[in-house]
Amino acid sequence: MNVFRFFLTCLMVCCLTCRTQADLNLYVKADAAPGGDGSQAKPFRQIEQARDAIRRSRQNGQLKVGAGATVHIQPGVYQISKSLEFNKTDSGTAEAPIVYRATQQGQALIQGGVSLDPASFQPVTDAAILERLPASARDKVRVCDLSSIAAGSFAELKRSYRGVPVGPWLYVNGAPMTLARWPNAAADHGGWASFSKVVDKGLPDPKAEDPEKRKLHPGAFIFDDPRPARWNLEDGVWLLGYWTHDWSDEVIRIADYDAKQKTIRLAAPHNYGIMGGTWGSKSRRFFALNVLEELDAPGEWYLDRKQKQLYFYPEQNQQATSIVLATLTQPLLKLQDTQHVRFENLNLEYGHSEGVSLKNTTGIELAGCVVANLASGGISVNGKQNTIRSCDLYHLGTRGIALYGGDRKQLTRADNRAINNHIHHYGLFQRTYAPGIYANGCGQIVQNNCIHDAPHNAVLYGGNENLFERNEIYRVVMETGDSGAFYTGRDWTSQGNILRHNFIHHLGGGDAEHVNTMGVYLDDCDSGDTVEGNVFYQTGRAIMIGGGRDNPILNNLVLDCPIGLHVDSRGMTWKQWNNPNEPSWQLEKKAEAMNYQSPPWSKRYPHLAKIMQDSPREPLYNPILRNVFVNCSKEVAHLDGNVKKLLDKFDMDNNLAVNTRGTSPGIAMTNDLKGFTNLSGTSDKPIPLGLTENSQGKWELHQDPSLLTKEIGFEPIPFDKIGLYLDDYRRKLPE
Repeated sequence: MNVFRFFLTCLMVCCLTCRTQADLNLYVKADAAPGGDGSQAKPFRQIEQARDAIRRSRQNGQLKVGAGATVHIQPGVYQISKSLEFNKTDSGTAEAPIVYRATQQGQALIQGGVSLDPASFQPVTDAAILERLPASARDKVRVCDLSSIAAGSFAELKRSYRGVPVGPWLYVNGAPMTLARWPNAAADHGGWASFSKVVDKGLPDPKAEDPEKRKLHPGAFIFDDPRPARWNLEDGVWLLGYWTHDWSDEVIRIADYDAKQKTIRLAAPHNYGIMGGTWGSKSRRFFALNVLEELDAPGEWYLDRKQKQLYFYPEQNQQATSIVLATLTQPLLKLQDTQHVRFENLNLEYGHSEGVSLKNTTGIELAGCVVANLASGGISVNGKQNTIRSCDLYHLGTRGIALYGGDRKQLTRADNRAINNHIHHYGLFQRTYAPGIYANGCGQIVQNNCIHDAPHNAVLYGGNENLFERNEIYRVVMETGDSGAFYTGRDWTSQGNILRHNFIHHLGGGDAEHVNTMGVYLDDCDSGDTVEGNVFYQTGRAIMIGGGRDNPILNNLVLDCPIGLHVDSRGMTWKQWNNPNEPSWQLEKKAEAMNYQSPPWSKRYPHLAKIMQDSPREPLYNPILRNVFVNCSKEVAHLDGNVKKLLDKFDMDNNLAVNTRGTSPGIAMTNDLKGFTNLSGTSDKPIPLGLTENSQGKWELHQDPSLLTKEIGFEPIPFDKIGLYLDDYRRKLPE
């Protein structure tokens, strides 16, 4: 009997302990009745109510250490007027995280904007406005009075800006609309106007009599088209242009227009001047925006900021089921000093800032979320062991995902991960250096992402020991030049990075004459990157080493690219090399900042540790081994004169140049280049190397293992493992 009572007592204690340590479940429903307690029967109306309830449960001891909590978020729109914030007190543990989960994927929307009633958009009746609108659009444009929505005044656009404009921004049916512009986005020449004659470059002229001309100042150019005479410059007209370089965009207001001289003078200087030393295309591109007189195409809009009138040209055959004016200028979701919280299957959309900001966080995960329709970036991560998994990011004004963290000096890894994400249609406002994924610090992991449709880079990176693996990238660098799908540059210390088993294809933009679009671009003496087992298809220059060192190029398959490999010696020839007056070129100083001659750096990167005693300007230690170049139309390998003189120092062997059909015109071979073998097929018996699309539109890689292994020891690339895959959060692949 005593034994039975003892057993019963132990069982009761165990049950009570389990009950006190049980996970907490809370429920949120957007249209719930006020006064809910978070139960399934009486849910909260707002997500922050659930967050606060978890805090109280911790404080009063209801939620014990070691117990987790799950917030079940039901379908609906959760409009917020400030960031949804989490701090240290909101943390879980690795074994028992705090989870915020949408009960139906894609149906719980956290929104940083105001929903507008489609019925509030009425025909324009103001005679003065009708007179300014194009005749063809007067009966099609609609206007919405925002006076009751916007309590304060709308800020004016700045004289010049790069990146995110002053808000708000209009989104209809889940997509950003176009601020009234000329030429229209669908017009000839990609929607760009151009000029080639400059009146004033705007660069400092030390000999000028006018003291203002001795400083950087607004430039002016001749534009032969009389179109600007139609615009009301007093209301403000801005030009987005590539004013000198195809990798530097900026929006600048028009100061004045001289119709007689056909001269446009800008209201602010551009850092590189107007046509101030252009490399690439001789003419420069721009388009005008924020022009009421150009509101002439479906999807365009214009905001009269003083009168608070929103004008919109809707699609004629499409009903506007969702109209949102994005107003929130803070991140939708903000976490700082928080650990082990997971967000699942949520939509975070419609803000005039970034979507998610993680600062000094550990073990935070976003899984199966949509982060879209934002004026700035999608997700920024700064911390360690955070994961962005199986998310969709699109319609972003700047970048997609940014990963920071780790200790570079100590080479301590962050192990932040971006895995299985679909990132596309980004860089809408900032056209350059706003990548799909940015990685810096030490030890970021970027795997199985699909990145496409953007004006500039897909992946921009720096730092150490980062891994970029099995990613598919296409239709990027579509309107820029001297740029690459993968880009890093001007740093000896960017060591230990690995680009492996990625598929990079169908790149565009730039100047075809200069072939200045690259698959992998190691720019301006950048060093320490391994490029291994990647597939390049129609990328311009596939791989470019811009004067750097310690960049192994191994086992890559290059298909139908004009230039397969480029290696130059710019460190030996460019006067700004290691120039103390050029801060971005102080390569030795950057290395000294990392204590590069002491452990752990000297042990991990021995070539770098002795670089100043080892011909530092020469592009040494770049082994080029077991690569296959198929049907290159211009050059298999472009090596400049200095590089050719250094070939006895190069480890270059077992590379193959292939002409699959032998008789095909315009296919380059290597002409006895060290370390290369030429191989030609025939029209009757072509060499089976290349890509084809199957009936489902999927790429299939033909890499004959017996042929390539016999010739050069090529290791087959796991092509079927590249790109997005199905998991618990990504249940369907994009078509």
